[in-house]
Amino acid sequence: MPEKLIKDIKKYKYVYLMLIPVLAYYIIFCYVPMGGLIMAFKDYAPRKGIFGSDWVGFKYFLDFFKDMYFVRLMRNTFMLNVYDIIIGFPAPIILALLLNEITGKKFKNTVQTMLYMPNFVSLVVLCGIVVDFCATEGVINDILAFIGFEPNNLLQNPWLFKPIFVITNLWQYAGWNSIIYMAAIMGINEELYDAAYVDGCGRMKRLIHVTLPGLVPTIVIMFILRLGNIMTVGFEKVILLYNPLTYETADVISSYVYRRGILEANYSYAAAVGLFNSLINFAFLVLANWLSKKATDESLW
Repeated sequence: MPEKLIKDIKKYKYVYLMLIPVLAYYIIFCYVPMGGLIMAFKDYAPRKGIFGSDWVGFKYFLDFFKDMYFVRLMRNTFMLNVYDIIIGFPAPIILALLLNEITGKKFKNTVQTMLYMPNFVSLVVLCGIVVDFCATEGVINDILAFIGFEPNNLLQNPWLFKPIFVITNLWQYAGWNSIIYMAAIMGINEELYDAAYVDGCGRMKRLIHVTLPGLVPTIVIMFILRLGNIMTVGFEKVILLYNPLTYETADVISSYVYRRGILEANYSYAAAVGLFNSLINFAFLVLANWLSKKATDESLW
């Protein structure tokens, strides 16, 4: 095995050289910081350092389980991800299928550019746009007032936070995420399309019987990875959009960790909550991979 590896490295040395920065990034920024997880089991004091602080075991984990906001945080985080999966996961697949059916090259490139652009908009700018649009005197309320509804600040309505969050996620990421499915479609053997055409299949039947089956492995892998983040919601967008009036439906684990860990300087408690969250994600990833392997023979490992 080592001889085969050495031979492979010599043959593809430039490819392995390109891999070094990627490995360095993950080692430095993902694996080395994992040593700090011990903070979750200690009463961290900056003057003592992580390893010099007093050991408290599972104290902060138990404190979180007894926290009055525990159920709310778990519910909001899980439901936001469920809504995002139901609405946001199929969207890139549908977009890729639609883009694949466009024959005009210039028109196709224009549409793709328009779909990809929102991904490059700064999150702060995007949230600023959303806040302005949802304000009492914003564009959305102007339209609603024209129809006959009474204007009100949409972001101050707790029950509208999740739809606004999911829809803006869809606008920002659907086009960009469709790239991987477009690449998978391009990898499908053209002879399959030719054979289907000879057999009398129209465009819709070729899509159903050739394109979709060719996408299944990619869809399964991406779905497993998405389930591995079922309890992860980026705190940046949440804290830019929520307010005390919407905490009941908008407050998630990551925003809670931000408030307790950064604003209140309760680092050990925040580390314990973050570690607990990561363990749940890992459990979902393992379960989703196992179920996928049993059902489709497609899995990450």
